[in-house]
Amino acid sequence: MNYILFLLVILVSNIIQGITGFAGTILAMPPSLMLVGYPVAKPVLNVLGLLSGIYVFAGHRRDVNWRELKKIVAVMTVGIVGGILIKEFFEGKEEILYRLLGIFVILLSVQGGLSLQKQDSKAAKGEKSGSFMSCLLLGMAGIVHGIFVSGGPLLISYLTRRIDSKAGFRATISTVWIFLNTILLLDDIWAGYWTADLLKIQLVSIPFLLAGMYIGSRLYRIMSQRLFMIITYILLFISGVSLLIK
Repeated sequence: MNYILFLLVILVSNIIQGITGFAGTILAMPPSLMLVGYPVAKPVLNVLGLLSGIYVFAGHRRDVNWRELKKIVAVMTVGIVGGILIKEFFEGKEEILYRLLGIFVILLSVQGGLSLQKQDSKAAKGEKSGSFMSCLLLGMAGIVHGIFVSGGPLLISYLTRRIDSKAGFRATISTVWIFLNTILLLDDIWAGYWTADLLKIQLVSIPFLLAGMYIGSRLYRIMSQRLFMIITYILLFISGVSLLIK
């Protein structure tokens, strides 16, 4: 029953992933940890995130902002290495990191929602932060991604200030996961997570990923820019709360 529920979580979370390009893994991670545990949830969701990135990139590669992509991948890769080291240090105490991340994500979502209420597109995107603060934010996103495959909320707080269109936003953030989740896949293999049983679970999960991404992609096409951003901030808030109550 736990594995059936895990597959349903994958389906629902990837409908959301298909719409936003980022929220699937962080929404799926808390219930997945409770259903199947970290050694299964983390590597399986990581590969699904990689595949979802390929899914979006295949159809929208022309919308990718390659300049921002290069910067994001370079800085977040450094953060991922730090996240892997921190993960080893906090082994068995991950709930502490979840609580801190949850609080920060909730604050980001509230700030974004208040900006939208002002009906000011510049406020909604936020002021462009300096290069140091941008690198710091991306580094933090990399650290979180290295631990929980959930760096999306921190990354979107950077990208919403840099990319105006929903197509460019979604295509760029999806392409990021192709690069970064490949690094995590190699680390998971090195850590010994991948066994014959885990591979079977991964293969069974792929149809649920594809179904969710297809439904999400269909919904994405009919959404306005404002509705897209409202949903993004609501999902951020839900993500933060889910991290706090896990």
